[in-house]
Amino acid sequence: MSATADQGALDDVVVPARPRHADPRPYQFPAFERQSLANGLGVIPVHLPGRGLLSATLITPAGAGEEPASQAGVTALMARSLTEGTRRHDAVGLTEAAERLGATIHAEAGWDGTSVGVDVPAGRLAEALDLVAEVMAEPTFPEPEVERLRDERLNDLLQALADPRRRADDGFVETIYAAGAPYGRPSAGTRDTVAGLDADSCRALHGRRFDPAAMTLIVGGDLTGLDVVELAAATFGGLGQTNAADAPLEHSFEPASRERHVRVLHRPGSVQTEIRVGHVGLPRRIPDYHALSVMSAILGGLFNSRLNRKLREEKGYTYGAHAGFELRRGPGPFAARAAVNTDVTVPAVVDIVGELDRIRSGPVGDDELHAARDYLVGVFPLRFETPGAVVGAIAGLIVQDLPFDELERYRPSIEAVDTDSVLAAARAHVRPDEAAIVLVGDADAFLPALEGAALGPIVVERDPDAGEEASHD
Repeated sequence: MSATADQGALDDVVVPARPRHADPRPYQFPAFERQSLANGLGVIPVHLPGRGLLSATLITPAGAGEEPASQAGVTALMARSLTEGTRRHDAVGLTEAAERLGATIHAEAGWDGTSVGVDVPAGRLAEALDLVAEVMAEPTFPEPEVERLRDERLNDLLQALADPRRRADDGFVETIYAAGAPYGRPSAGTRDTVAGLDADSCRALHGRRFDPAAMTLIVGGDLTGLDVVELAAATFGGLGQTNAADAPLEHSFEPASRERHVRVLHRPGSVQTEIRVGHVGLPRRIPDYHALSVMSAILGGLFNSRLNRKLREEKGYTYGAHAGFELRRGPGPFAARAAVNTDVTVPAVVDIVGELDRIRSGPVGDDELHAARDYLVGVFPLRFETPGAVVGAIAGLIVQDLPFDELERYRPSIEAVDTDSVLAAARAHVRPDEAAIVLVGDADAFLPALEGAALGPIVVERDPDAGEEASHD
């Protein structure tokens, strides 16, 4: 075939414009309501026809954000240790008991909540709930297992020092938050705090956190023929209220600085630089949550976001650039993130700061607005294709103390976001003049250019363990 014929065939299949996506499919989040047992424990059944593998989670809205700074990491260690032994089973016996049911049991903790969960075939829910109650109410915290988990965390922290991405993440939050703020450290604790934790620490925390009146059981899946409330009453109804739940600690989430500044964590010879640019952000409970979601998608949440188009598509600096808010019960961090070759470190930082300024400077385009809204609306149903995802979403409402119609209202609320509300959210919540710029890379390779960019005062840490610093105006 000739070159002319080849080109003609190509012209027949190449389209002149990007295809338009289809309209979002109708979707309604599954209906649910909360009932309470006599001891105060909440029960939420969620019927999902055709989903024979059920997911059940017992959630308490207390996590790492409520622990004292001197014991940072104790919540994560306690949660991981829950399945290491109970009064009736050791760790192996508990695993075998779950496997005989065709179930998997797990426990975990985050910033705002602690949970014990199980995935199990519908016909064996009652026995699986017995295991959940056993793990939550009767853990023994065997010393050898707790020590093993603690040592694993200490080893993980040592590895984090050698991982530029994790070093940047940890260095960023400790830079933006004032001393003592819980979000200024990893949720699983630091080397200094984790080293002092033991089985007694876990037992003491469990004693303060375990209270049926503060917990909610959520069960999702095909519940045909199952009375979840009755099963929950038989399993958990005998647990007495302890009134032991911790009162919320009054933590400060103040920023360490309200002026733009640069912190460089020096890694000699590094061929790439990890970049973080941002500041203390927002809690989840905000009135303009949906406008913030659309604005964040446009700025750095989509593949076609402004940051990714600038740094990846236009400049070729990185494989991907992102930005967003981590919304927790307290004000979580806002950050723009990228990893770039060392020689383009400073131009990339300048471009990131420029995009943070630009999102505040004027309305976004109609095409950007529609793309972000359509994406968020379109992927929303895909987030809930399994019972575990549905149960997890409802658990999120509980730990964030959100109204139960929040998920039902999500899509129409996103569709109602307009360019004015996006601009208002950007101007209210994105503050490039107050941002910390944290760089993990070879300072000697880009420091002169960084000083010339006049982004703010610069501190270079050449040996984080030794605390050696050099300041530059």
